Amino acid sequence: MTRIAAVRPALPPYRYEQAELTEAFAAMCLPDGRGAGLLKRLHANAGVSSRHLALPLEQYAELKDFGAANDAWIAAAVDLGAEAVAGAVADAGLELSDVDVLMFTTVTGVAAPSIDARVAMRLGLRDDVKRLPLFGLGCVGGAAGIARLHDYLLAWPKQVAVLLSVELCSLTLQRDDSSLPNLVGGALFGDGAAAVVLTGSEHPLAAGPSVLATRSRLYPDSERVMGWDVGSGGFRIVLGADVPEVVRKHLGGDVRRFLAERGLTVPDIGTWVSHPGGPKVLEAVAETLELRPGALDLTWKSLDAVGNLSSSSVLHVLGDTLTLHPSGMGLLLAMGPGFCSELVLLEWS
Repeated sequence: MTRIAAVRPALPPYRYEQAELTEAFAAMCLPDGRGAGLLKRLHANAGVSSRHLALPLEQYAELKDFGAANDAWIAAAVDLGAEAVAGAVADAGLELSDVDVLMFTTVTGVAAPSIDARVAMRLGLRDDVKRLPLFGLGCVGGAAGIARLHDYLLAWPKQVAVLLSVELCSLTLQRDDSSLPNLVGGALFGDGAAAVVLTGSEHPLAAGPSVLATRSRLYPDSERVMGWDVGSGGFRIVLGADVPEVVRKHLGGDVRRFLAERGLTVPDIGTWVSHPGGPKVLEAVAETLELRPGALDLTWKSLDAVGNLSSSSVLHVLGDTLTLHPSGMGLLLAMGPGFCSELVLLEWS
């Protein structure tokens, strides 16, 4: 079985309280003051106390266009990505030369050569390392990345795979957009990265939880639920108010069918590793799955401490989970643009 040998979360050094970010966002996006009351309510109810940013707060005013913001994204992404990968490999007790494949996921910037290539060269990974950059998965990317590397390791069971996620959501900020989706996004999303080391079933390192099975689900007629509209100013967020209802409609049945195929039910899952989409989404997850009280506590704590980190978030929750040394069955889940979900069944021995 595939093993998750290590998870290393990484955050930029610039941390701000939510109230400070509310004031800065209002100054940049609502200079005439209209909508300020709504903005403050959204920020206050986002379930977020603090967030980390890729740049010092005062530098965002200097980013005049998409090109400048994306250049800043590349520089910060390579720094943070190299930190996460090097840390995860060391935590697993491996050497950088042991890495056979590096997958990279993001939805907050673009680069060619991609960030994985730049990180590989900075760290001195082998020149025959296999790379797989993925763009567009959004919040589901962390879970989908683990699932796809599990698929890869089934074919190459002696190898070591690394998943890198870097999301610098603050660098997608649209200063000319006072729409509700942009205000909600400005209340929830933060910056961060994470790397995960996975080993195949024939690799001598046999530490960490096992990946038993995965399931991908793409929901019909849901393209406008979540995503980007891409224009001259960069990435303009698409965020439908119906995300919680889509979760309620589909997720419960998907999870129960997935578990039933393996002779399991929801109460058999002792550990839940969920992406922190936001308060309403987390409430919908708990409701549709009829989870016991406290099942998503680590996810709520992550949302409070760092905000929604898109694809990196579920990996931060996974890292926090590993520190508790759970046992038995677990389920890692996330949802994102598509609209879609990804389920990963885990087992701790």
